[in-house]
Amino acid sequence: MERLLWAPAPALVCGGKRGKGDDAVVDPLGTVGQLGEWLCRAALQPPPPPRVCGTPGGPPVTARRVRLSDGRHLAYEESGVPMETARYRIVFSHGFTGSRLDSLRASQEVAEELGVYMVGFDRAGYGESDPNPARSVRSAALDMAELADALGLGDRFYAVGFSLGCHAVWGALRYIPHRLAGAAMLAPVVNYWWPGLPAGAAAEAYARQARGDQWALRVSHHAPGALHWWMGQRWLPTSTVVDNTTHLPNKRDAEVRRTLAADGTLRRKREMATQQGIHESYYRDMTVMFGKWEFDPMGLPEPPCPVHLWQGDEDGLVPVELQRHVAGKLGWVNYHELPGTGHFLSAVPGLGDTVLRTLFG
Repeated sequence: MERLLWAPAPALVCGGKRGKGDDAVVDPLGTVGQLGEWLCRAALQPPPPPRVCGTPGGPPVTARRVRLSDGRHLAYEESGVPMETARYRIVFSHGFTGSRLDSLRASQEVAEELGVYMVGFDRAGYGESDPNPARSVRSAALDMAELADALGLGDRFYAVGFSLGCHAVWGALRYIPHRLAGAAMLAPVVNYWWPGLPAGAAAEAYARQARGDQWALRVSHHAPGALHWWMGQRWLPTSTVVDNTTHLPNKRDAEVRRTLAADGTLRRKREMATQQGIHESYYRDMTVMFGKWEFDPMGLPEPPCPVHLWQGDEDGLVPVELQRHVAGKLGWVNYHELPGTGHFLSAVPGLGDTVLRTLFG
């Protein structure tokens, strides 16, 4: 930890990329040595234990849940047509701050026309799903497969993810491609440290973020054990995404956020997502998504199923130029760029139906 924070700039900037003036030690808060001492101390202080659902002192269990092979439970919510009569079966991985109640928001009419069953689940540590201290990109994919098996979805299913939840879909393409009948990602978050991204473009996009977001991602990547402490220090620059204050250039996105904040939806979603502890939900999401992956998505071989990716060109959370590069490197990804559209694709009228018709029409 001390070596990281005393290091020259390449260890502190995005991905360790060197830029102008990087020969000097970066000291953004005044005294790097003092910050290193604080972070070392913080890393030795574990986060508070989670309040696990169904245990003494924990929230009650109200959702349907399945038990996984390691003893954990996953909470889930079904929609669409009954699984027994469905022609197609989707497992949906929600985004940052989301829950099992999030879905494609496709109309029931189109789901019935096409014969689509959908199941969303609280990812580990969210909502009413048990925390997983060993959570990773791989475990997220395996959770999807175990849920599918527990519900009897068959040998193959469709994996669909939104935003940060797409790390589970990338994981499925890497670790369980034989289980997939197809995959779709909506505004998938990118990891600025993926080796396949162009260094200059990644560094430029990283630098456009708010100062607090740059630091939150930097700590998530280089010092994940200190993230819970860092995020709790209001005098330090922390994530605008967690605080729901990120600048959103798309008008629809900004209006959606204003509406959800005004009617209390954002507060209720946060309370539901973090009821077992913010460390096991939000902060583990950050360290998994922006940590050190075991693979580079741009190095994946072509899977034995179709893959679709939707991205808005006015997304204030995911840089469209990096998404174009990811899709361009993977010739087997069917890329759909939506003009005049931001990050909240579930708010785009009719897009859920479009996704279903694209996958199954």
